[in-house]
Amino acid sequence: MDFAGAYSWPNLRYLLEGFLVTLEVAALAILLSFVIAIIVAIIRYTKIPVLSQLLFVWVEMIRNLPLLLIIFFVYFALRDVGIKLGVFSAAVVGLTIFESAMISEVVRSGLMSVDKGQIEAARASGLTYGQALRYIILPQALRRMIPPIVSQFISLLKDTSLAIIIALPELMHNGQVIYNTNYSYVIPILLLIALLYFVVNFSLSLIARRLEHSR
Repeated sequence: MDFAGAYSWPNLRYLLEGFLVTLEVAALAILLSFVIAIIVAIIRYTKIPVLSQLLFVWVEMIRNLPLLLIIFFVYFALRDVGIKLGVFSAAVVGLTIFESAMISEVVRSGLMSVDKGQIEAARASGLTYGQALRYIILPQALRRMIPPIVSQFISLLKDTSLAIIIALPELMHNGQVIYNTNYSYVIPILLLIALLYFVVNFSLSLIARRLEHSR
């Protein structure tokens, strides 16, 4: 094991560049999937005819497919119908599709956990159904969803490593490039990669705990 060589500045810089790509992909996918998940969950919760049934099929289908297959499909299969995405965009789209389906179930469960009698009380006080959902039900549901949603975001961050299949220059990809030049770098580089993932994910866990205790 050559820690000194593995942790030379050029190697560290290259690894950190990959880590930045990992964080960028994860951040975009988290934002997009969360927005889509809320929309999907509300439509299913309110049971809009036809649309809610279609979304049920979509969610169940996506949840039961491997994320690796979805990323592979987005990058390679869509090219056959004229949709050509770069590796960064394909990774974001693939992760967003998968995570939005997963998170939508968390959001829907949170909405269903709120007593429906509160909607009736809100309607009786003069609020519309949409206003009751926005101001009464959704805020309560979101507070209850913090732990599982953060856990899903942590999984998403780790899942960015699967984009190595389409050669996205993220953390695992760049680490592999480094230790392929010298096999004495394998353990030092993998240890550093593990540390970087741990620091970010553990920080998210601490934030989730603090938010949960402050409810």
